[in-house]
Amino acid sequence: MLFDDILKQLGEFGPYQRRVYLLATLYYIPWAFHAIASVFLAAGTDHWCSIPTPVSDAFNCTGFGLDLEECERAQKNLIIPRRHVEGALVYEQCERYNISGFTGDATAKLKTNVTQECDTWEYDMTQYKTTVVQDFDLVCENKNLPKYADSAYFAGFLIGNFLFGNIADWIGRYLTFFIAVGCMTVSGTVAAFSPTFTAYAIMKFFIGLTNMAGLCAFTLGSEIVGPSKRAMAGNVGGLLFSVGYMLLAIIAYFIRDWRQLQLAISVPLVLFFLLIPILCESPRWLISRGQFSKAEQIIRKAAKVNKAQLPKVLFEEHEQIMEKEDKAIGTPWDLFKTPNMRAKSLNLFYNWFVNNMVYYGLSLSTSGLGVNDYVAAFVSGAVEVPALLSCWFILDRFGRRFPLFIYMVGGGMACILAALLPPGVGRTVVAMIGKFGITASFSVAYILSGELFPTPVRSIGIGMSSMCARVSGIIAPFILILGDYWPPLPFIIFGVNSVVAGALALLLPETLGTNLPQTLHEGEAFTRSSSNAPGLWTLCKFNGKDTEYQKTPAVEDAKELDEYPDDINENSAVPV
Repeated sequence: MLFDDILKQLGEFGPYQRRVYLLATLYYIPWAFHAIASVFLAAGTDHWCSIPTPVSDAFNCTGFGLDLEECERAQKNLIIPRRHVEGALVYEQCERYNISGFTGDATAKLKTNVTQECDTWEYDMTQYKTTVVQDFDLVCENKNLPKYADSAYFAGFLIGNFLFGNIADWIGRYLTFFIAVGCMTVSGTVAAFSPTFTAYAIMKFFIGLTNMAGLCAFTLGSEIVGPSKRAMAGNVGGLLFSVGYMLLAIIAYFIRDWRQLQLAISVPLVLFFLLIPILCESPRWLISRGQFSKAEQIIRKAAKVNKAQLPKVLFEEHEQIMEKEDKAIGTPWDLFKTPNMRAKSLNLFYNWFVNNMVYYGLSLSTSGLGVNDYVAAFVSGAVEVPALLSCWFILDRFGRRFPLFIYMVGGGMACILAALLPPGVGRTVVAMIGKFGITASFSVAYILSGELFPTPVRSIGIGMSSMCARVSGIIAPFILILGDYWPPLPFIIFGVNSVVAGALALLLPETLGTNLPQTLHEGEAFTRSSSNAPGLWTLCKFNGKDTEYQKTPAVEDAKELDEYPDDINENSAVPV
């Protein structure tokens, strides 16, 4: 029996699968913590030059009858230049008057307009007790350094996708997941004790490197879910990520010290090791490696939990098929050496690139929307919940391809409109509409990728897709820097790329109701013209009624992968 056929008898999302999937994807909560944490860890605050000692000594606040706030204001008025901004006087943040001629008389005015750069700074601690910016003085000419730390995180994620993606296809999803979780716990905890910004940026790199545990969890959970339940299950992980996003805003509201916050989101990761005896290896991966006895043990354990009846012989036919296949581990080259796989892979890579760029561009810029940081972050996370719930109900009715197009184009148009609005509530609302679309499209991209890449290269394919996403994550903070020169530019870049990627998604095959491709042969044979999944009109006509599908007989006469023509119906699905 093919594994998808086994799942139909086992239960496509029975109690066993629900338990494993939910426990594995709980990792999405701390994944969200670390992905978005820099919004609070490295938040910008108002700052000004420290008052030089001669000036502070000259002010006897008690003698002048001034309270602390009034005394501080008098010192700043004497030593720090002010300028008009939208009709209000504000203090300069990066320069002060030269006090070489100061006589020590607190009642006198400085007789100079000569300014100099700040030696040290003081910070407004009304909202944040400490931040990375405050601890390491990342202001003025160093104001963009926190974005370099964000890029270091995504650079680590980029390398981690390649490294752990290959490890997951080599030693399995289960072991790779716990290795990555262990490394994440250590690197996240050590980051809280960083003595310098360079050390902090290095630890951000390692946090990103080990955050591949999230994709391992996704692969481990999704490979045991049947075809009709993949859309629903795929959105559960996204919902947990959104929960983590909102929880981070709440945790950060109560923990205003960045080092304590970093510890609070890192140390609890040790709890995931309690899942070692509960989770198990992916049977689909074991089958792809020819380890049928181990796969059967797990499947029969699942059948016992699900109270399902399975035939006595599961793999005799499949073993015969596997004898004709190359049991070697898939390589990244397998994604490109045949025309259909190459076209699908490149399309998906660009889609992930754009989704990640827009998602994190909008997420990391919430503090620039003109509203409270905590409120903006919480709303940004909350808007993802209805976005993912909409996927839950739409994908099984309208497929994957067309909703991906609608979500990306809609989100892109919202980003372009947000570029035309001034900071404030209006821009926030429109930007959140864009966040709605891009969150939903990212979820569809995850599901579609897991369904298009064949089992021998599924982790590699998703890992390389995620690598492309991390490249855009490295770029996203620098795109935000372009807003210093022309504020609408980042939103325009996000919007235009989203529209283009949405249009290209229409070239991908539809996967609704089809079995996952088990071999490289099946992956190459699965094209847009051969999928035979119901089109948009058919889905609308039947109003989302469930339709059963069966896999057409495999083509057995092709001996080499290159002999498969693009229009072979080998992995098609037809209604019965």
